[in-house]
Amino acid sequence: MEQRQLGRSGLRVSRFALGTMTWGIDVDADEAADILTTFHDAGGTLIDTADVYADGTSEEILGDLLTHHIPRDEIVLATKAAARRAPGPFGGGASRGSLLAALDASLQRLRTDHIDLWQLHAWDPAVPLDETLAALDTAVTSGRVRYAGIANYAGWQTATAATHQNAHPARTPLVATQVEYSLLERGIEREVAPAAEHHGLGILAWAPLGRGVLTGKYRSATPPDSRGATNDLASYVEHHRTERAARIVQALLTAAEGLAASPAHLALAWVRDRPGVTAPILGARTATQLKNNLTAEDIVLQPAIRAALDDISAPQAAYPELSPAQD
Repeated sequence: MEQRQLGRSGLRVSRFALGTMTWGIDVDADEAADILTTFHDAGGTLIDTADVYADGTSEEILGDLLTHHIPRDEIVLATKAAARRAPGPFGGGASRGSLLAALDASLQRLRTDHIDLWQLHAWDPAVPLDETLAALDTAVTSGRVRYAGIANYAGWQTATAATHQNAHPARTPLVATQVEYSLLERGIEREVAPAAEHHGLGILAWAPLGRGVLTGKYRSATPPDSRGATNDLASYVEHHRTERAARIVQALLTAAEGLAASPAHLALAWVRDRPGVTAPILGARTATQLKNNLTAEDIVLQPAIRAALDDISAPQAAYPELSPAQD
């Protein structure tokens, strides 16, 4: 698998990442082992998790696998914190105390002494940004974190945080932003992607298959064995089951027929090759499903197909994203 630089950093990662959001929910430890082995054997290196995934179980499963199945030094381990609140003075969010406590808990669950990429999972308006970002600096200078990033930040939040960190050489620069990005969700192109490019952040795209909708399996009904049929993830999938999505899926199906490929392969290749994207994050329920999706590595989209997909999925943009000369 091709390796790419993550933002303006020296960190190299595979151009597809493995997501573990549902490990401990609809993926058990045995299946997770098969999935991780398949990803590693294909040359994948970047694995993403978070402290809130399955309430920490995802990290626990991954930590066990990196102890007994896959060498830790062959993996770029990424996790996240700051997405939830709880009672007490250090009860979640992006305060210094909460973040550093969350980091220590993640290290324990992951059975490692350092995180390769530690990401702020969400913007916290209740905490001064200086305090939040100072926790990143502490995490890096203490050796517990190698690189820092953000996730789900708006454009102005991305620019503000990156500018803050770049203002002084002693601070830890941000190298990545993790955001939802697919043919069904192109909102980041208005302000987040330009901010990331300007400040040197690589984009890690979650839900590159439109939460599963771009596979085409939800066109007429919800398959009983799909994530859309589970209580935990039904609303997650339903978010993208719209008339607009149906038109985009049909365009994918038409293009896929001509290329003898699947709509999922085309959707993944489209995200993979977008400007600024370092790696789409692939989630999978089985090793077979992951292996099939990884064959998108070999897909080359012709300009005409790319242009057609760009056109049918184009996000609406107006002032101020478009200048008066473009509007």
